[in-house]
Amino acid sequence: MNDGAERADPGGPLERCVADPDRFLADDWGRRAIVRTGGDGFEDLLSLDDVDRFLTTTALRTPFFRLVRSGEQIPESTYTRSGRTGSKDLAGIADPARVASFFGDGATIVLQGLHRWSEPVARFCRDLELALGHPCQVNAYVTPPGAQGLDLHEDAHDVFVLQAFGRKRWEIHAAPGEDARDPIDAEVGPGDTIYMPAGTPHAARAQDVLSGHLTVGVHVTPWADVLTAVVSGTAERVRDQLPARWTENVDGFARELGERLEAIAKELQTVDVHAEAEARRERFLSNRPQLARGTIAERSAPLLIDDATVVRRRAGSVCELAIHDDMLVLLLGDRRLEMPAWVEPAMRRIAGSASFTVEDLADDLPGAANRALLVGRLIREGLLTARDPD
Repeated sequence: MNDGAERADPGGPLERCVADPDRFLADDWGRRAIVRTGGDGFEDLLSLDDVDRFLTTTALRTPFFRLVRSGEQIPESTYTRSGRTGSKDLAGIADPARVASFFGDGATIVLQGLHRWSEPVARFCRDLELALGHPCQVNAYVTPPGAQGLDLHEDAHDVFVLQAFGRKRWEIHAAPGEDARDPIDAEVGPGDTIYMPAGTPHAARAQDVLSGHLTVGVHVTPWADVLTAVVSGTAERVRDQLPARWTENVDGFARELGERLEAIAKELQTVDVHAEAEARRERFLSNRPQLARGTIAERSAPLLIDDATVVRRRAGSVCELAIHDDMLVLLLGDRRLEMPAWVEPAMRRIAGSASFTVEDLADDLPGAANRALLVGRLIREGLLTARDPD
């Protein structure tokens, strides 16, 4: 999987998790647990060979992996070693022989924060975040045959389980919003998925075959956080402090508290809710994990741009546009850029094109020098590339 080769698009991230995304979001999201069988597989995200390579050839360090057995943490010192890089001593490096020994004795390998250091998983996770509008994280669990599964537990966030290889048996109880029902007893194989809303009790059962699955945690933003942020922004304008000896005059304190709450309530009536919503959207679409593969290689030679240069959108890039205070705002997934508003027509053409020559922008952006300057900036920012596809 992770050899850098281009693969056929296996479909959108949510389509890979559920059979019918629209129906799922309308009927199941946040409400009930579901099991989907017969998916196309997830070996592009994780294979047993990937796990072996991570642990035996890359000097993987804790906390990016750990070992557990029968639900108990195995002390890191028993399967890691120390080393030295340059002038610094390093600890927590995977010791392949010890890891393999523990795995052979029934320990589960947990790859933590896989969305931070595996490019295919990072892309899948970022695309799922954009599809759902909520931050995601990914861990992987590789359990040998005959190992004891996890005890019954629940997670504080929504979960997608993506079975990458092997098989695993699950016991899934009713989610907090579901009607009472008997637990689901499901054995999942490659390509199968499970969705569980936050608080769903579940357990991975003991098994007789190898299993490798990805757990995608979706940290859904509660409305309470949104409302608290708006109210806090209003309340911050009330800067005076509590009076001394307020504890001796509870009635007076209560009266002043009521007056301030009434004032805040009036202020809240004037909040520009559209502006608040747009600001939150901009923060989300400019603070996702950076996916900038190729930008270093692009800088290995002078960047020469003219009207004949062919450029294309970098794979997985994000480009959302908005106008604020006569400025064009570009949301590039991991950053926010401002440009003059008169660049908007050219940027909309760029945002809607998979590839183009710089001269194609001539109708929207007069002047070859202006076009070269804009395209060069977008190449440096990681939105575009002038390199041929690998």
